[in-house]
Amino acid sequence: MSRPHMRARCPEACALGTATLAGWRFIIGRDGFASLVRQPGSRVYGVLWRLSTRDIAAINSYENVQCGLYLRRRLRIRMQLSSPALVYLVRRPGTGRPRPGYIHQVLEAARDWDLPHPYIRSIARWAPSRWRGARARETGEVR
Repeated sequence: MSRPHMRARCPEACALGTATLAGWRFIIGRDGFASLVRQPGSRVYGVLWRLSTRDIAAINSYENVQCGLYLRRRLRIRMQLSSPALVYLVRRPGTGRPRPGYIHQVLEAARDWDLPHPYIRSIARWAPSRWRGARARETGEVR
């Protein structure tokens, strides 16, 4: 989602704009990186990019698809119209804690793309804190 990261990894990529994916929610997977899980009634916001074959190969390499960190899936996203798009999901089920500095990068990109403020706040809840009490249900740490 980050413009600078996409420019560095995928120089031919062209951002088409923000998009939504209904029936899924944002999580941090066991390995400390972002993913999505099915959840009826939820919605995920992100950015749709037009990618060349070379860009897809670069993302596959970066997201460690070959070694099993992420899986590539075609899911139906929505911009003005509904269309299929490649989405990367963590392979190992479950939730975890974000890697140091990771949520900051995700939040920076979400703000840069002007994603809805309630959605940005829901991502911010994944940020590590010194609090050791109960956590909000949305983080996935409480069932």
